[in-house]
Formats: sequence, structure tokens, C-alpha cells
Amino acid sequence: MNAFQPSRPPLEPIQKRRVAPRPRRHLRQRSYQVMALETTVKIGVNVVISVAATSALVQLLPYHWLQQDKLREIGTEVKLMEGRVNGLQAEFSRNFDPRENKTIMQQQSNRFDPNQRQVVIINKDGSEVEQLPDR
Repeated sequence: MNAFQPSRPPLEPIQKRRVAPRPRRHLRQRSYQVMALETTVKIGVNVVISVAATSALVQLLPYHWLQQDKLREIGTEVKLMEGRVNGLQAEFSRNFDPRENKTIMQQQSNRFDPNQRQVVIINKDGSEVEQLPDR
């Protein structure tokens, strides 16, 4: 009963189960095939996206050119209208200028100031060209 019992387990190495080694060559080859397939799919998707983008650009370019032509045409019309508006503003300010009042009345009514003499230019054949008031 009082026999010595070993306090520690025996120092024999514990043998682990050996796992059968897998052939690594087969795993590497399969890994390369998966990577090749993945890369092929990525390239295919990128090609499809590129074709779609190119198609969209080809369809949008004529519309863009048309809009640019319209913009140039509108710019030309704006410049013409600015010139016309400037002329009308100058005429408007002239019409309401008190110093030009007498001149404007003479232009619109064909009446002349009594102190002015009328000048008539006659061609060599005897026809009148124009009548100008002498200032």
C-alpha cells in the first residue's frame, strides 16, 4: 500500500498520429488554376466595362458637338444683341438730352430754324441730290 507511486508520468515521448502528407504539388497546381481563372474573369469584366464606356462615349459625342454648336450660335446672337442694345441706349440718351432737343425736332419734322438757310445740291443733269440745312 505504501508503495512508491511515480509522481510523474514516464518520460516516454508521446507519439502523435502521423497525418499522411498531402501531395503539395497538386495543391499548388490547383491554386495556380484558381488564380488563372480569377484573373481571366477580372480581365473579361474589365473588357466588358471598357466596351460599355466606349459605346456610351460614341453615342454622347454627337450630342456634345451639337450642344457646342448651339452655344456658339447663341454667343454670336448675344454679341449682336449687345451691339443693338448699346446703339439703342445711345439713341435713348440722345433723345432725352436737352442740348439735342432742337436737332431732333428738325430731323423728325423736316422743319428748319428760320435762321438757317437751306442748301440744295444739284447734279450736272439737273436733278436734286439732297437738301441740307446750312448751319
